[in-house]
Amino acid sequence: MLRIAVVLLLLLTISPLHAEPPRSFREAKKIAWALYAERPVDFYCGCRFEGNRIDLASCGYEPRKQPKRAERVEWEHVVPAWVIGHQRQCWKEGGRKACERSDPVFRKAEADLHNLVPVVGEVNGDRSNYGFGMLPQKPHQYGACPFVVDFRQRTAMPPEHTRGAIARIYLYMSQRYGLRLSKQDRRLYDAWSRQYPVSEWEIWRNRRIACVQGHANSFVGEVDLASCNPLATR
Repeated sequence: MLRIAVVLLLLLTISPLHAEPPRSFREAKKIAWALYAERPVDFYCGCRFEGNRIDLASCGYEPRKQPKRAERVEWEHVVPAWVIGHQRQCWKEGGRKACERSDPVFRKAEADLHNLVPVVGEVNGDRSNYGFGMLPQKPHQYGACPFVVDFRQRTAMPPEHTRGAIARIYLYMSQRYGLRLSKQDRRLYDAWSRQYPVSEWEIWRNRRIACVQGHANSFVGEVDLASCNPLATR
């Protein structure tokens, strides 16, 4: 909690218009703790959290296999770092560490706050680097959390309330960092973006991140950065 309070204090005393975007995934996570302090709810399951501890009872979550990991918050890349890296030469030269060391585009993409969400640690681990898609299975793996992972197909089906946001994050990351999307994925995310309109939560999140990072996710909406002030991240 002390760490979160310190980062929040920094965000409140430095104008976002002059703040530097996070330079690494590590820096991005520190900022993310402060950004979500106002709404400490995990992205997929709707579990509340305090500090880095998930309140499993708040969302009816039942651990599938890793009860200890299920109790902690982890920061997930909606577009996995593995996906980003596999489209970069650096990954062939030494994997993620090589990309973090030598590729500035990868570092920016890995640290992009628009692509980071707080999630139940077990779900983060189970989702791994799997792509999203529709599956015939009914949600049952995590109690009341409507997230489905098909390990054989290496596919995850997210809850309906997250699909629009996921789509707009994928489309944003593809546009900003030149990430290639398959025709199938492009059709899926275009469809989800139309089917699930921008939510109030996305608008709130987009503004907070834009005021810190210096640009919005245009698929969610534009943000007038001139209106940002030291209190915009509260």
